[in-house]
Amino acid sequence: MPDMSLTYEEMEKEVKRHETVAKIVQMIEDDSDFEIVAGKILKYMGEYLDVTNVCIYQPQGKCEMSGFTIQWSPDSKYEMNNDAKYSRYFGSHILSGCACDSDDDIKSYVTVPVMINDKCAMYLFVADKEKYIQFDDKTIGVIKDISKIVQNIAQRKVTRNSLFRSYGALTDILDNMGCGVMVIDKDTKKVLFTNRVAEESIDSQSITRECLDRMYYDGQMETKIEKFDAVTGAWYEVKLVDITWVDGRRVSLCTIIDITQIKKNQQKIEFQANNDFLTGLCNRRKCENDLTELIRKKGSGALMFLDLDDFKHINDGLGHQYGDILLKQIATGLRHISGIEDTCYRMGGDEFVIIVRPEEKSRINQIAGDILVMFNKPWYLYEAEYYCTMSMGIVEFPENGTDVHELIKKADIAMYDAKKAGKNRYAYYLEKKDKSSYSRLDIENSMRTAIATNCREFEVYYQPIIDNKTEKCIGCEALVRWNSRTLGFMTPDTFIPLAEYLGLITNIGDYVFEKACIKCKEWNEMGYEDFKVNVNLSVVQLLQNNVVENIRKIVRRVGIKPENLVLEITETLAINDMQKIMKIINQIKAMGIKIALDDFGTGYSSLNYIKQLSLDIIKVDQTFIKDITQDDYARAFLKLVSDLSKTIGVVVCVEGVENKEQKELLKQMDIELIQGYYYGMPMPAEKFEKKFLHISKLQK
Repeated sequence: MPDMSLTYEEMEKEVKRHETVAKIVQMIEDDSDFEIVAGKILKYMGEYLDVTNVCIYQPQGKCEMSGFTIQWSPDSKYEMNNDAKYSRYFGSHILSGCACDSDDDIKSYVTVPVMINDKCAMYLFVADKEKYIQFDDKTIGVIKDISKIVQNIAQRKVTRNSLFRSYGALTDILDNMGCGVMVIDKDTKKVLFTNRVAEESIDSQSITRECLDRMYYDGQMETKIEKFDAVTGAWYEVKLVDITWVDGRRVSLCTIIDITQIKKNQQKIEFQANNDFLTGLCNRRKCENDLTELIRKKGSGALMFLDLDDFKHINDGLGHQYGDILLKQIATGLRHISGIEDTCYRMGGDEFVIIVRPEEKSRINQIAGDILVMFNKPWYLYEAEYYCTMSMGIVEFPENGTDVHELIKKADIAMYDAKKAGKNRYAYYLEKKDKSSYSRLDIENSMRTAIATNCREFEVYYQPIIDNKTEKCIGCEALVRWNSRTLGFMTPDTFIPLAEYLGLITNIGDYVFEKACIKCKEWNEMGYEDFKVNVNLSVVQLLQNNVVENIRKIVRRVGIKPENLVLEITETLAINDMQKIMKIINQIKAMGIKIALDDFGTGYSSLNYIKQLSLDIIKVDQTFIKDITQDDYARAFLKLVSDLSKTIGVVVCVEGVENKEQKELLKQMDIELIQGYYYGMPMPAEKFEKKFLHISKLQK
């Protein structure tokens, strides 16, 4: 088994060493001249050791040749002359070191004597002229082993004899290679030789026999194959080459290298490439690959694109540690839903994709319903309950296409439709609807352009707020509209969800706030001194670190009286961070600005928040007024809120009033303020002031 403490680079170096020695061992049976065979061996050594010179040096004597008779270098500039100045590097023993104080051009070297017939016939000389190298014992051992191979080849050439005389030396070399080595008769499959590593640590015979059958299948020989041993859990790389054995027969020389650690490193790299490190789900890359494979097999299924509602509020309001825990819990929850246990992916941020396979396609609505149920329950983050919903788009294939990227885009479009419809729901992709509406990308690009040009394309509309007793207009709510240069006039439900999703709502909100302040001050100076304007403050704005200072700067710059401003906040998950929200609200109220809680009754907060947040106004969502004449629950809820508000000194405003019957019923409940189409829709400033403040252009 491999040394599990080795690094990936060390394992690669080990494999390279084994491969180099294996190639050199194969040179034993090369019938070419000694100079040719030795030249190849020196080249293999030089490339493996990464040095400038590998040479065979024959000393002065009775030999026909002396000096550097055979040498290799990567460049001719490193070649060594047969100069006596190198004689210091040759002796009767192995020498190695760094020639730091040498007057020649050698910086590092290793010299190994090569013995023939018990006499030093030559030296194997390894040197480097460029860098100082500290050759370790393992590297010197490799050089020694190779010198023995050179010795055997030279001995054979000299004696013209078979390798029988050198069998003992060959066995010693092969036993110390560090990898398994086997020699197998090609005809009988009989094992002729097994080295020590193969005998002690590898089930070499079963591995080799199986690999032999595979390698010679249909007569097509492979030179390398990988084999997994299920018993030990190890991976081996098996290499095969045909050689002539010592007795003249043709055999298979098989080397078996343990590559278990390399495989584990590869698996780790592959896991990291295909999985999301935070949630453990597969990532976008794996999603696209799996979807491609499913479509290639002509599969019929669906793609669900899921995006969390207001996730940015969690990270900004509670901190990224809360967001990370929430993402992990969502991932765990998705994997426990029947039918999608192993087909959930995190695409990045707060976006998830689910592939519904063909066998589960008939259960799409049930799966979507199970996901909704999961998100309608509270999440437990640091022992506290928080709510976070999601919007999801669904696209079926192949009905709506077979291109992976197009399907993801269409599911994303459907998801955005779900957000525009009010969030916390899912929507199917509809081809006709897509063709008749702007894509999310078009809106996003145009929105960014509009914000970059100082928000001039955005317009502020005003809707009256009426005193239910006197039926006089005592204020208004400022609402944004977008008159896009490229897309035309757009209502808030088309672009506000996307602006919140992209984090661009702060720019738009600041623009609307300043414009509304300017207009309110203008009306105040024209005689409507107590007239108030309500401005929505998004949770994204509310959680900015500089929100209080930003509001203060705008109020001072415009010069409006703070008591004529009402900032509306929406109950949301982020309101769970009560300490931070209360601190911000108290700082805003300290300026004299009033605070209203918008859309009350639709979120997850309780009546207790009204008291904790020190609110001035609660605005009951229009869903409670829609069927108030027939809905006993709606009437009871409004009556409860009205009675409670008087106890704690809070004003109640009901939105969505559309007819006289509703208005009269609210008057009976003693509801102070009402707002809705019965009195007026949101309208441009000029039209509003003419209708409700009786101000004409001539008066300005």
